[in-house]
Amino acid sequence: MAGKQRDGDRVNEPQNSQCSTIAPGDRASLLLDQWAASLAQVLESMTDEKPEVQWQRCTAPSADQDILWWEQPFQAGPGMTVWVGAPHATWEQAGTVTLKAAGLETVEAAEARSTWLEILSQSLAVMARGIGSFLGREVACEAGAERLPDMNLREWASASLIFQQGPLAPLSIGFSPKLLSAILAPAASPAAAAGPYEVTPASEPQPLQVVHRAAVSPAMDVLMDVELPVSISFGKTQLPMKDVLKLTTGSIVELNRGVNDTVEVMVNHCLIARGEVVVVDGNYGVRIQQIASPQERLRSVR
Repeated sequence: MAGKQRDGDRVNEPQNSQCSTIAPGDRASLLLDQWAASLAQVLESMTDEKPEVQWQRCTAPSADQDILWWEQPFQAGPGMTVWVGAPHATWEQAGTVTLKAAGLETVEAAEARSTWLEILSQSLAVMARGIGSFLGREVACEAGAERLPDMNLREWASASLIFQQGPLAPLSIGFSPKLLSAILAPAASPAAAAGPYEVTPASEPQPLQVVHRAAVSPAMDVLMDVELPVSISFGKTQLPMKDVLKLTTGSIVELNRGVNDTVEVMVNHCLIARGEVVVVDGNYGVRIQQIASPQERLRSVR
C-alpha cells in the first residue's frame, strides 16, 4: 500500500489499471503534482491553513453523485480540456472555511459555491502554465463553465483535501484525450519544455529522458527582492478644469465604476489583476478574482 505524502505529492499506487496513461514520473503525473501543490497554496493564502492535497489515479466517478462539475478548456488548442468535480460537502466546506477566514460570520451556500469556483480557477491557472511549459509556449485558461464531463473518459484522478478537522470527500479530475496526447508527446526541442522540468528527446526508439534543472536563474533571484508600488484603482473620471477648481470639502466625484464592479490591482502603474474589496482585521484588502491577460497589461503600461 502506498504511503501518504504531503502538500501535493501523489500516491503512486494506482487504484485501477485502466488509467495507464498517467504513470509515475511522466508529464501528466508532474502536472497533477503541480496542480495539487497550487491548490494547497491557494487555500493557505485564503484560510491561513495549508491542507494536505493527495492525488491518485482512479476510475470514473459515479454519475448519480451530487457533484459540482467545472469544465476548464485551455488555449493550447481545440479539445484541450480538464474537468474537476467537487462533491457538495467538499465545495461547501472549502468555500465556508475561506469566507469565515475573511471575517464573515454566516455564509450562504451560493457564496460558498462561488468562492470554491474562484479557488479552483486560481489553481487551474497554474495548471495552464504547467501545460505551457510542456508545450513550449504560453497557455492560459479559456472561459470555463459548469458542465458535466463525458463519463467514458479513460483517464481520471482523485484528489483529497485534508484540513486539520479531517479529510473532505475527494475531488475528481478528468482529462480529455487530446490534452493528454499533447502533453505526453515528445518535445520538438529541449527548449520546448521550459520550466522546472526539461525533456530531452533521445534517438529513436529510445524513450524521453526527464532531468531536473534550476527553475530560477541567479539574476531572477536578485530581481525577486525589488520592491514595487502596489495600488488599487476604484475607478477613474475626467473633469473640466473649471469643475476641478470648484472642488471643496464635501464635494463628490463620480467614478466610472459601479458599486458591484471589481477594482483593479496596479503594480508600478500596470494592470495586474482585478478583485473585490474585503476587510481583514480592520484593514481594507482585495481578494483577487481575475489575473489580467498579457494584452491587457501591455495596454495599461504608461
